[in-house]
Amino acid sequence: MKFFVDTADVKEIKDLAATGLLDGVTTNPSLVAKSGAPSFLKLIEEICGIVSGPVSAEVAATDYETMIKEGRKLANIAKNVAVKVPLTQDGLRVCKELTDDGIMVNVTLCFSAAQAILAAKAGATFISPFVGRLDDIGQDGLKLIEEIVTIYQNYPDFETEVLVASIRHPIHLTESAKMGAHVATIPPDVIRKLFAHPLTDKGLAAFVDDWKKTGQTIL
Repeated sequence: MKFFVDTADVKEIKDLAATGLLDGVTTNPSLVAKSGAPSFLKLIEEICGIVSGPVSAEVAATDYETMIKEGRKLANIAKNVAVKVPLTQDGLRVCKELTDDGIMVNVTLCFSAAQAILAAKAGATFISPFVGRLDDIGQDGLKLIEEIVTIYQNYPDFETEVLVASIRHPIHLTESAKMGAHVATIPPDVIRKLFAHPLTDKGLAAFVDDWKKTGQTIL
């Protein structure tokens, strides 16, 4: 499973990229606003220089004519930009056109398996089903991941990767991985939770204490 970090915070991206475990980045208008970056285009360019994997940059418009222009402009920033478009009729039209031109596209705001089928038929590079937001309204977000993965596996011609979004905790990640989702985009704080386990901390503390008792050094 590939790990993307879901943030527009350059400092966070640099820190996590240094682990060598980061495969890409996803941003959205809300995350960009939160970052306080004065220039969206320059921000995406900077992020693309930090990571070599896909960097999702979302269009701001909702109509076809403007979205296609914005999408092409974003794609020209760097080769690893994945243009992010909404799962609407116009959004999928833009997806098909950009995909035909060899541009990566991330179709976002997916909340049903039927929508995911349409995105795959439009040639999306990634489909982003929002697990946490479905959980918030009393639905089972992970069930949607299971449905999409199963459907895509039934049709080998579908090359779209399932990118699990709106991840709120490590269970969302591990359950999605068990189902066979290709990618998870994870907030920085949740990524850091993946490293943590009380038994790891306890065991490490014991090893460090015992090593001190030997009076030795490795360097």
